Amino acid sequence: MIKNKNKVAIVSTSLGSGGAERFAALLSIMLEKLDFEVHSIIINDNVDFQYSGELLNLGKLSNKSFFFFNKLKKGFFLNRYLKKNKIEFIIDNRTRNNLIRELITKQIYGKAKIYYVVQNCKFEKYFPSSVFWSRILYKNARKLICVSQEIEETIKQNFDLKNTITIHNSFDISTIELKNRDLKSEKYILFFGRFDEKAKNFSLMLEAFLMSKIFLKGYHLRLMGDGADLLFIQDKIEVLQLQSFVKILPFKSNPFEELQFAKFTILTSHYEGFPLSIIESLAIGTPVIAVDCHSGPREVIKHGYNGLLIENNNPQAFAEAMNLFIDDIVLYDFCKNNASKSVEHLSLETISKQWESILC
Repeated sequence: MIKNKNKVAIVSTSLGSGGAERFAALLSIMLEKLDFEVHSIIINDNVDFQYSGELLNLGKLSNKSFFFFNKLKKGFFLNRYLKKNKIEFIIDNRTRNNLIRELITKQIYGKAKIYYVVQNCKFEKYFPSSVFWSRILYKNARKLICVSQEIEETIKQNFDLKNTITIHNSFDISTIELKNRDLKSEKYILFFGRFDEKAKNFSLMLEAFLMSKIFLKGYHLRLMGDGADLLFIQDKIEVLQLQSFVKILPFKSNPFEELQFAKFTILTSHYEGFPLSIIESLAIGTPVIAVDCHSGPREVIKHGYNGLLIENNNPQAFAEAMNLFIDDIVLYDFCKNNASKSVEHLSLETISKQWESILC
């Protein structure tokens, strides 16, 4: 007798361009490998990343009718879809900053077991301003899944919720075909991710790069991604007169070739969750310089072992770190040699087992 597969739906804003979206796509692949019947459900019509399972693209239901009626139509359609496919588990990976909408969404989800994901420490994206209503929203969830230990501890302290667990984000480079190339042919450092100044703090990044003057040593900065603040970044580059030394590259769903040949990657965020860019960089053997923001970097970067962890909002300290990685060959090589093994505990196999253990 063939055993029926457990049915799980992963609900995300989209499957395009961002770290949370990349997480959702990778999670669908993990769960399908664990023999779940996977349904990927997205609110907006944007798909960049490879995913597994059935795709329900609610974004394609939008039309020129009023915003409210579009939302209502999506809600009814989703409710019917979940019932028709007898979905047992729902992993909600969206931001959830509208209390009324979320209370309605709980009704749409019906009797399915709900797992809510908190992707970063900007809690106003995930929790109502009221502690009372936050508890109402989440206390009966199967699990509140936090992508970093810091996020979980803060949620426990702020909201007194007991159903929390930390499951870090994972990576998968098993399908990547790395190329051989002379590293001396191009000398660059790399940022890749969303072009969002309020989150990623490109002002700090570019000012630190200017202060470092590593471009006088032949190193350029590459910014790979897309987002609403592209023009802001371009203007900042011009104001700092860095046009000859900073190159903007389009978003790539597969960033690994650029990653492989970068001297190191950088992260200067105001806040994070558990940034995939860091673990993907380390997994491929490229060390990282990151600010010690809330949250994530300090749970991955071991200062002087696989990268450098720098005080946040300090462009001089960040500039000095960039020079240190270029000038101190022994330190750099030590960090580079340790990079991939430092994230072995975040492998697809290990993180998959953690997800399997809670989906029951």
